[in-house]
Amino acid sequence: MNRAIAALTGCAFVTLMLGAVASGDLGPALPLGALFTVLGTVGFLWVLRRGRLGWAVAYVAVQLPLAVAVFANDPSVGATLLLVALVSQCVLLLPLPATALVIVLVPFVHAPMPLGEALREGSGLFVSVLFGAVVTELLRRERSARAELAEAHEQLRDYASQAERLATAQERNRVARDIHDGLGHSLTVVQMQVKAARAVLPADSARADAVLADAQQQAVAALAEVRRSVGALREPRSIPPLPEALHALAEETSASGVPTRLAVSGAERPLPDETREALYRAAQEGLTNVRKHARANRADLVLDYADAAVRVEVRDDGTGTADGQASGFGLLGLRERAAQLGGRLHVESETGRGWTLRMEVPT
Repeated sequence: MNRAIAALTGCAFVTLMLGAVASGDLGPALPLGALFTVLGTVGFLWVLRRGRLGWAVAYVAVQLPLAVAVFANDPSVGATLLLVALVSQCVLLLPLPATALVIVLVPFVHAPMPLGEALREGSGLFVSVLFGAVVTELLRRERSARAELAEAHEQLRDYASQAERLATAQERNRVARDIHDGLGHSLTVVQMQVKAARAVLPADSARADAVLADAQQQAVAALAEVRRSVGALREPRSIPPLPEALHALAEETSASGVPTRLAVSGAERPLPDETREALYRAAQEGLTNVRKHARANRADLVLDYADAAVRVEVRDDGTGTADGQASGFGLLGLRERAAQLGGRLHVESETGRGWTLRMEVPT
């Protein structure tokens, strides 16, 4: 649009020159028009790039008298077009009040004419420059809107890319949790059972065979867990009722050598799949840690259906630690699960009093 207005200025001068040649009047209008055209093309683009109001005011303060002088010497179509081009430039250079002032002043170039003719010609010129100003302003707003739309589109692409990266990270963390909580749990049990079988193999082959049979069943369960996880990536899966799933965990832990009792309190109620999964994984991680680290003789698994939350707790009578600090990928995954559901995970321990792992999720 800026170059179009500069081109309009050049065309206005060509029209002025052709009119002067046709009339044979090569007076001062031509050199004044040439000066106006040079400033209105090269000078206008230079001032526009600077973007400073002071330069814009100085530019208009020079060009307006030049345009009036050209019109005074040759009130032709070419001189009128120079005024229209100048007003269009004012729209791009000056604030709206200053542009309005220029629009009001331009028709006064007809002031030396008789009153009736001055009113007629001045009104026509006023409409012309006003139309030019309106068209320029509309084009300016359209260009600005396109620039804003392009910027918004670029921001939207950035936001979409960020959302994609966030979703990828969340899915990666979820898969990591599932691998640790599912396959990792099963392989841990298999490893402990194989170790126990090797320990009793020389003295009691029948018992070793029974332990290995349990390990084989656990390996089958691990394979089923892998298949279940793969299936979960493809389609929704059904999750058994939480008490039933926890009862199976308690039996599994008892069979591995740590007697475990399940206690359910409160009225059982349906839970969202995500909540059941998180609570189940908390119990699974707690009991796995009991078998691996606690040196416990017994464990308690509690499922409490409170009024506004559901709580799962794993307690053991193992050695515990004095600082009560616990870390690892499993607990990190449980904390992430609890946080996503608006719940919390708490782990505590005392020397000689075992560990307690508690997850509470609002419902």
